[in-house]
Amino acid sequence: MTVLPVVVPLYLVAWIVLPVYYNSYQFQDAIDTEAKLGSYSTRPEVEIQDTLLRKARELDLPVKSEQLHVVRDGNEVSIWAEYTVHVDLPLYPLDL
Repeated sequence: MTVLPVVVPLYLVAWIVLPVYYNSYQFQDAIDTEAKLGSYSTRPEVEIQDTLLRKARELDLPVKSEQLHVVRDGNEVSIWAEYTVHVDLPLYPLDL
């Protein structure tokens, strides 16, 4: 019975935080895919950015167009995003 007060809060934290990390991982995967595909196509930067912004909304990530950067240099496409997800943990709010 003494383990219960430790396990329940850990489970609660994992229940709240892990989906944020999972969605972030999926978004990074989408960025990597778009960067690879963009290298072989002539899609404009704005179109790639719009696709990724839709994906971010789908994953409930607070990414705005000014935080998502798509740069084409010849055949190479570089994409990066700078965003923070606020998580309201009981007694300890957290920015990831």
